Amino acid sequence: MMNLIINECAKLFRRPGTIVMLAIIAVLAAGLGGYFKYDEVKHPSQENVHWKKDLQTELKEDRETMASFGKSNQNMKKFYERQIAIKEYRISNDMAPEAEQNVWTFVRDTKGLISIVGVFTIIVAAGMVSSEFSWGTIKLLLIRPTSRVKILLSKYLTLLLFSLMLLSLLFTVSALAGLIFFGLPESSVPHLAFTNGEVVERSIFLQLIGEYLLSSIGMLMLATMAFMISTVFRNSSLAVGISLFLLLMGDMVTKIFAGSFTWAKYVLFANTDLSVYFDGVPLVEGMTFSFSVIMLVVYFLIFQLLAFGVFSKRDVAA
Repeated sequence: MMNLIINECAKLFRRPGTIVMLAIIAVLAAGLGGYFKYDEVKHPSQENVHWKKDLQTELKEDRETMASFGKSNQNMKKFYERQIAIKEYRISNDMAPEAEQNVWTFVRDTKGLISIVGVFTIIVAAGMVSSEFSWGTIKLLLIRPTSRVKILLSKYLTLLLFSLMLLSLLFTVSALAGLIFFGLPESSVPHLAFTNGEVVERSIFLQLIGEYLLSSIGMLMLATMAFMISTVFRNSSLAVGISLFLLLMGDMVTKIFAGSFTWAKYVLFANTDLSVYFDGVPLVEGMTFSFSVIMLVVYFLIFQLLAFGVFSKRDVAA
C-alpha cells in the first residue's frame, strides 16, 4: 500500500498545477498579512479603556435577549449562556478583549482561506480517477497484481495527504506572516471556552489548530463527493462543477430551508460546521454534536461505497 501511495504522490507532484496550488496558498496568506499591516499603519487601533463598561452593556442586552427567546429555543439559550459566562469571566479576571492584531488573531483571520484550499482539493479529487481513464493509463494500473480496492484506496489516501499538506501550509505561512508583521501578543492570550457549565482557559495555539481542522470538514466531504463522482462517471468536469457549486451555494440554500423545515437537519451542509456546537448555534433546533457526526459518517460511507463499489466492478477492457 505504501508503494502505491508513493506512486500516486509522485504522479501528483509531477503536475505543474500542483506546485502552482501550493504557491498560491502561500502567496495569499503572506499577501493578506501585508495588506492587514498596511491597513493597521493607516488606521491604527486604539485601546478601549472603557471595555468593562461596554461588556456590562452587552451583558444586559444578552440577558434580555435570552429571557425573550431562551424559553422557545434551547439552542439560542445555550448560545447566550455561553456568551454571558465568558463576558462575566473577562470582567471578573480583568481580561480585556483583544484590540490589537497579533500573530494569533491573524492566523484566525486567514481561516477564511480554507475555502481556497477546498477548491484546490476538489480539483485534485475530481481528476484522481477520471484522468486515468482519459489518458488511457487505467489499464496499465489495473494489470498489476494489486486489488482494485487497494488501488482506489491509495488514491483517496493521497488526496487526504494533499489536503492536509495544503491546510498545514496555510497555517504555517499564516503563523510566520503574522509573526513577522504583527509579532506575539504582549501577554499570554488564552482562548476562553465554555465547557460543562464553566469557563476554562485553553491554549490559543491548540485552539486554532482545532478550528482549522473543524473548518476543513466541509472541504473534506465535498472532496470525497468529487472523488466519488469522478470514479462513478469518469468525468472530472462534472465532478468539479457539482462540487464547486455545492461549495459556493450549499450552505446558503441549506440555511434558507432550515428556517422553515426541520428536515433540513438531514442535509449534509447543515452538519459540516461542527464549530457551532462550541461557539455558535446549530441551524435547526434540537441538533446535537453527536447527531451531526453520525450524519457526516453516513454521507461519507455512502460516497465511499458508491466509489469503491463501481470501481471494483467496472469493465475497462474496452
